[in-house]
Amino acid sequence: MPADAPAARLAAKRRAKRLRARHLARHGARPHASHHASHGARVHHAPHVSHHAQHAPHAPRAPHTTAPASPAPLTSQAPLAGSPNPAPKVNYAPRLLARCGFTPASQRHLFSHAVYIVDENTHTPLYARNADAVAPIASVSKLMTAIVWLDSPHAPLPRRIAVTTADLDRLKFTHSRLDVGSRVTRANMLHIALMSSENRAAAALSRDYPGGRPAFVAAMNAKAQRLGMTHTRFVNGTGLSPLNVSTARELANLVRAANGYALIRRYSIDHQERVSTGLGQLQYVNSNRLVRYGQVRASVQKTGFINESGHNMVMRVMVHGRRPVIVTLLGSTTPEGSRLDGVRIAHWLNCSLR
Repeated sequence: MPADAPAARLAAKRRAKRLRARHLARHGARPHASHHASHGARVHHAPHVSHHAQHAPHAPRAPHTTAPASPAPLTSQAPLAGSPNPAPKVNYAPRLLARCGFTPASQRHLFSHAVYIVDENTHTPLYARNADAVAPIASVSKLMTAIVWLDSPHAPLPRRIAVTTADLDRLKFTHSRLDVGSRVTRANMLHIALMSSENRAAAALSRDYPGGRPAFVAAMNAKAQRLGMTHTRFVNGTGLSPLNVSTARELANLVRAANGYALIRRYSIDHQERVSTGLGQLQYVNSNRLVRYGQVRASVQKTGFINESGHNMVMRVMVHGRRPVIVTLLGSTTPEGSRLDGVRIAHWLNCSLR
């Protein structure tokens, strides 16, 4: 044996000892199975170890690597397609925005004396000015005339009704294109009363009621009370009397009720109609220029004017074609003022509301 053999063996033992000490310092004293696992060795009894760890009385459970899902925040953004739990949408209270022109100066430029704008879905008033002032409503009354007549057991719509001297205006002595002796279907009478505010048509419908005009007017007032219109009164079905009164706020209830009748929706927003009177043909157009020329999209509308009321307009505007907002305007001194108010308000709504 060479003389340096013992020294070599001793040096090898010391190197092995230093390596072992360095390994323990780096990895710590671990169970044999974990040691092999840290170096990529396959552990054949891992399920067995997990089983005992699961039932160990004091063994802490290892934390899950994925945090539990927190409640989804409310958002108006549409959920991803196929999402099993789409986030609910936020219902923001609607309001008119200054960046859309709804400013104090713009509000002062409205021509109508009384204005009321209400979001129908949320019942949120968006703007009100003199909304509770009682005032004559003129031919806006014809919305109630149509409601009461349609609610009654009337004759079939295709059956004709004659215009008589009882339908003449003895109060304002207004002119009508329907001559005495004209025979018009009830459907056309209702159509031109709503679309063109034909007074003799409305007068004929109110006469064509069980119990006559007194019963008809009583039914109009009873319906107003049922709709919560406590400051509203009617004395005739045409609106020619200044005693037909209401408020801008209460007329919103009338517009909402009128929208529940398919014929009122259809006839009030129609652009034109040719009517056979038995004495000839008459062409009628919509008295609301905003609707007639497509400047505003509405599902119900009515205009009205007598000297005592000024120019009035009510509409159920469909913002972006889908969101109903009721607009009532009373007391503009000119028809152009009422129209410009409608244009301005329609811009506020289309810009401010989604």
